[in-house]
This record gives sequence, structure tokens and C-alpha cells, in this order.
Amino acid sequence: MDPVTAHVLIDRPREEVFDYLADIANHPEFSDHYLKEWRLTRLESVGRGAGARFKIDAPLDRYAYGDMTFIEVERPYRIVAAGRSGKFNRNKTWTTWTLEPSGQATRVEVSTESEPALPTDKLMEAVSRRRGWTKRGLRKSLRRMQSILEEDTDRGTRATVGGL
Repeated sequence: MDPVTAHVLIDRPREEVFDYLADIANHPEFSDHYLKEWRLTRLESVGRGAGARFKIDAPLDRYAYGDMTFIEVERPYRIVAAGRSGKFNRNKTWTTWTLEPSGQATRVEVSTESEPALPTDKLMEAVSRRRGWTKRGLRKSLRRMQSILEEDTDRGTRATVGGL
């Protein structure tokens, strides 16, 4: 899937927004409407190497689990996560959060893309209209993150290590 991008302006300092995003345990708070059942892949949930596994609640998706791990954490500018999803976790995924100052606020842009391993995986992305579904999910997650950071509302639950 070609890159899908969304952005939001959050009325908080860039360092504060970055610190919130750099803790992968916070991600279910704003994205659990389309990525569910979050479990951390290690105890340390902050910084490079932090990762999580989750269920992708997409229509027509039989192989609904995916994961992501932070591979670049450049404070306070950018976070890059690499992951896998799909049947046998064979499809590669990348998600990038970019933070730019905008006056007293922070412009947060998130971009995600996937690389289907087989032609059938690419076909399933097209049939399930995954691109539009992903764009709607990203937009809503950014709005939810905005309300969490600006108003301390709409908080969900943080991810934990399985069984804890």
C-alpha cells in the first residue's frame, strides 16, 4: 500500500508530544478504535526497540494481527516504527511520526505504508479498501491524541505485557 498520511495541530510543546508518542504503551489510548488487543513485546515501552503486537480490526481481514517496533527515535523530531502483518507476518509495514513546531503548538504528521509480500496480499489490500480504512483510522487516532494531550479526555487503556 502506498503511504497514507494524516496530520493534526496539537496545542502542546513538541517535547511533551514526543515523550507521549515515544512510549508505545500510550498508543492504544488513541488508536484502539481500529487496532485492538495491544500487548507489549518487552517490559520497557519507551524508546528504540520498544514494540507491541495488536489485532487489526479491518473488514475482510482473515489474518488480523500485526506488530511494530520503534527502530528510530530522534527526540523531539521523529519516530519510525517497522513491523509486520498479514498471513504468516509476511507483509512489511512502516509508520513514521514527524513533529514540527508551529508557534506554541506542534504539528504531528503520521505516515504509514505496507509492502505486500505476494500478489495475493496486494489484491486483498485492494479488495478490502485498506487504504481508505487506514486513512480514516489515522485521522481519528490523531484527533483522539489531540484531545488526550490538550484536554486530558478520551483516555483509553495503556498496553501491558501479556498477562500482566
